[in-house]
Amino acid sequence: MTFTFGIYPGALLGTATGAVHLAHPDHPERIEDALRQLQADAPTLLVRAYRPYAATVAPDAPPTPADPERYLANGRKLDLVVTFREPTGALEGWLDFIRATVREEGARIASLQICEEPNANLPVLDGSMPNVHQALVQGVIAAKEEARACGHDLAVGFNVVPTFNPADTWWHDLGAVADDRFHQALDYVGLDFFPDVFRPIPAEQLAAAIEGVLTALRTADLPKAGIGDGVPIRVCEHGWPTGPERSEERQAEVIEEVIRTLDKLRGDLNITGYSLFGLRDANSAGEGLYDRFGLLRDDYTPKPAFSTYRQLIAELTH
Repeated sequence: MTFTFGIYPGALLGTATGAVHLAHPDHPERIEDALRQLQADAPTLLVRAYRPYAATVAPDAPPTPADPERYLANGRKLDLVVTFREPTGALEGWLDFIRATVREEGARIASLQICEEPNANLPVLDGSMPNVHQALVQGVIAAKEEARACGHDLAVGFNVVPTFNPADTWWHDLGAVADDRFHQALDYVGLDFFPDVFRPIPAEQLAAAIEGVLTALRTADLPKAGIGDGVPIRVCEHGWPTGPERSEERQAEVIEEVIRTLDKLRGDLNITGYSLFGLRDANSAGEGLYDRFGLLRDDYTPKPAFSTYRQLIAELTH
């Protein structure tokens, strides 16, 4: 079973309220050098990028990071997210947007994620948009149909965040609109999760917590939408910030424990990939939770976790 690694090659651009706190602009040459070091001899390293769709409010919104194609060398391809931020919930333009993306860029895309965290009902995420279930289902179908028509070999999927509310109906609601075309088009389900970031977890309980979240996704959540064991799971976003009372050494330890736990579980739970969020700090002098998620400081000097991730990629890429 192939296990593929990836990374978002920039810095976290905001907080839960959407405020931007980026201390320094991207330095593409240093980003390219860091990606080369992380990838080393691995056949690929996926470059995660985000492209928003919001036709009635921001029709020309740029991708994040800017010009992500410049980082595609040495076998690297895009792990591209198209986000549904259209406040009217209208689908016609959305589906045209997806088809055009596949048609024009499919050769550079390894995986295309439809919507960003559609089960999270927060103002900065797709889950707050009307008609999001249909946007997800119809978007997956449109992307796969266009990829097949154009001869592009790319994986189509969507992602979610962990849900801990037993009364949450999101998965059942997805299953109600997911037809055979959706299930035949779906190549993976992604998970964004940040254990021990928003809810503290004792170090000795971290591995068990990771296993619990992934097992619940596979055995409890996905079946509610009719998604079977044959559809792989990927961790699309994971990170652990440094800062006050969060040491750089502990960041390296957490990243290693998460990845090694995924490696242990990947056969039983059909887990095929991991992507780290993100490459560098937004503001290494800041003390906020969102300022220092990077493997690099904002001046591009490495934290211990940079070497840890590079070694894990070399060891566990198969």
